[in-house]
Amino acid sequence: MFKPSNLRLKLLAGSVVSASLLTACNPATTEPTAPPVPFKPVATLQEIMTSIIDPNIDFVWNSVSSVSTASGTEERQPRTDEDWLLLRQHALAVAEAANLLLIEDRPIAAANAVTSSGGAELTPAAIKTLIIEHRQEFVQRAQGLQSAAQGLLLAIDAKNVEELEKAGGEVEQACEQCHSQFWYPGDVRPK
Repeated sequence: MFKPSNLRLKLLAGSVVSASLLTACNPATTEPTAPPVPFKPVATLQEIMTSIIDPNIDFVWNSVSSVSTASGTEERQPRTDEDWLLLRQHALAVAEAANLLLIEDRPIAAANAVTSSGGAELTPAAIKTLIIEHRQEFVQRAQGLQSAAQGLLLAIDAKNVEELEKAGGEVEQACEQCHSQFWYPGDVRPK
């Protein structure tokens, strides 16, 4: 038989071991939370569009086309492993650029930049106000761009031209949805 003091000691030791195990299994107590990484935006939102997204998505969109020449119609599409790899690099740049759009406190455009090509676009200040007021929707739009660009990557990895064209259309739609909400929300399109 156990002596009462021996039994209490064993129960106390068991409780301490149980509590220690529970504490060890709780990641909040074992790993300190790192402070958020401070981002230092260099490019404006407009520069990300014109310098990263536009040229890379244009390369993807133009990779499948029909071109009329003096010799006839030339069908262009990726054919070699090198073609597909180059195409993947451009699509990857678009997918990752969507993350850059989400960095807060990024300027919309340079101080003297013109954001309007046809008169319908808002001023940089008005665009920034819309993004701040509707931040969650802006985040969803940027994530929509990234999801659509990931569709490009899937099509490219499968070397499927038909799926590539479909995914390219989804990227275009994602871009237009964001632009029509934040860049030129008052634009009336012809019907």
